[in-house]
Amino acid sequence: MSASGSESPRLDAELLLGHVLGASRQTLLAEPELPVHAGQIALFQALIERRAKGEPVSYIRGLKEFFGLALSVDERALIPRPETEALVELAVERVGTALTGAPRTKGAKPLLVWDVGTGSGAIVVALAVECRRRGYGRDVRFLATDISPDALALATENAVGHGVADSIEFALADLTDLPATDFQQADVLLANLPYIPSGVVPELPVAASFEPRVALDGGPDGLALIRRLIDALPRTLADGCSALLEIGSNQADAVAALAPDGWTVAIHEDLSGLPRVGEFRRQPS
Repeated sequence: MSASGSESPRLDAELLLGHVLGASRQTLLAEPELPVHAGQIALFQALIERRAKGEPVSYIRGLKEFFGLALSVDERALIPRPETEALVELAVERVGTALTGAPRTKGAKPLLVWDVGTGSGAIVVALAVECRRRGYGRDVRFLATDISPDALALATENAVGHGVADSIEFALADLTDLPATDFQQADVLLANLPYIPSGVVPELPVAASFEPRVALDGGPDGLALIRRLIDALPRTLADGCSALLEIGSNQADAVAALAPDGWTVAIHEDLSGLPRVGEFRRQPS
């Protein structure tokens, strides 16, 4: 690993050069003789210096690819990670099952999918785009909450940029703490909350120091916010429905032990085969 904390310095350099030239990495590799003028060289050098100080490539470029989408990212919210795509895939499956597993009555309310701690909006925007692509648009509505007004502003920008802002309601809230007048139980609830123990945060790669600590620090054991959210599930989730919570790869047993009485818990792995999502299901009453 380089002093900047990068595990892939060549890839970082290629992405930054592509950003400067307005070319994809594939184009750079296929056309190594692309002309570069003096102004572009100076800009590239400046960006490399920022990366050498540890600033994440995604913040320097102002975007991050997630679930096939190019999302705007900056210091207002955590950079979306590839492993979080497992959460989106599971949520799409649960929505599809809810809509197609049994006949829906005429006039049935749209399903409510609630993204708690939405951050950049990566999860809820990806879900809304995918649901619209599958033709679920009129049958699903989305709620995204976050404690940070800055993060909500970024999430709204991403929703507008991908044409799904009309189907997502953004609300300022501490986890699920909404006014009673605005409250409705969710049919699918999902969250990628901070789950890194406080004592481990200073040991993360230097790039993480540029991200909001509030989006990383999960308290003494990493489960402070996850524990609070699980405690709120009985009032937040409708009967027979699921909550999908991203967890650390070493937290499966501890998270499963937090399930309310009478609830089932399943642990799902990410593409690397690591425990990544805890699914809490409320049994029908």
